[in-house]
Amino acid sequence: MRDRAYLIGFLLGAALLLYAGRGLIERSAIVALALTFAGTTAAGVLGASLYRVQVELRASRRELARKEAELNFALEVQQSLFPRQFPQDGSLEFSAICVPARGISGDYYDVAQMPDGRLIFAIADISGKGISAAILMSNLQAVLRVVAEGNSSPAEVCAHLNRHLFQVTDAMRFATFFYGEWRRDLRTLSYVNAGHTVPILCGSARDRKLKDGGPPLGLFPETKFDVGTLVLESGDLLALYSDGITEAGVHRGAEFGEGRLAEVIKGCNHKPLAQIQQEVLAAARKWSGDEPEDDMTLLLARAI
Repeated sequence: MRDRAYLIGFLLGAALLLYAGRGLIERSAIVALALTFAGTTAAGVLGASLYRVQVELRASRRELARKEAELNFALEVQQSLFPRQFPQDGSLEFSAICVPARGISGDYYDVAQMPDGRLIFAIADISGKGISAAILMSNLQAVLRVVAEGNSSPAEVCAHLNRHLFQVTDAMRFATFFYGEWRRDLRTLSYVNAGHTVPILCGSARDRKLKDGGPPLGLFPETKFDVGTLVLESGDLLALYSDGITEAGVHRGAEFGEGRLAEVIKGCNHKPLAQIQQEVLAAARKWSGDEPEDDMTLLLARAI
């Protein structure tokens, strides 16, 4: 901006000199010399400014390329944290997807088979967006795997995660979290809902609201979480999702909402999980537009 001001000043000065001395150039060598000097100086300043702009532009492009490479690397690392294959225990089948709003997501889902036969799954929404939320997401994933393998109850798992997040984050950061533990032999699901969106159930348990739990993780140093339980029969479908789906379209004045999401899922709950997933995302995008306003994550589980 400063260079532009100087350049404009030189050019205006040269123009004024040319206008004022238009009749004196032929009669006065001094005037001709002054105008020549002014024009040469303006051309020199212009050339120097253009060169500086080119140098700054090249530096900006290199910086942009570096940041893009870092973001792509971070995205690859994050994608590697999501399950590549879901456990095949013969009693639950899964399908899941996470669509980041800004290249890298603060949403999280996980499904894992424990050595003692328990099948755990979780979904979380980290407050904030971008790389800082993604780092916290990876931290949560690592701690969850370690704690869950210790044969802790769902309440103990969430209490441990809550203490950990409270210690490593500031007061403005937290995570809504839903944690489920499935026991194939009993066909029971034990769960904790820590401030997360209420899952949608289709089938024999369709009237249940999975709200048992407590506040989001990381808000308070010590929190006790309630544990809910239910029995899933063959064909029952459980849909876990982040608020990026239900709040799609909020910037346009009307969000997609839980009611519409439930209608889409219940209208195709007998279809393959991958197809249900596609129809949910297509309906949310049709409502809000192709560009997601927030991270959209969907985790589907069906009892076999």
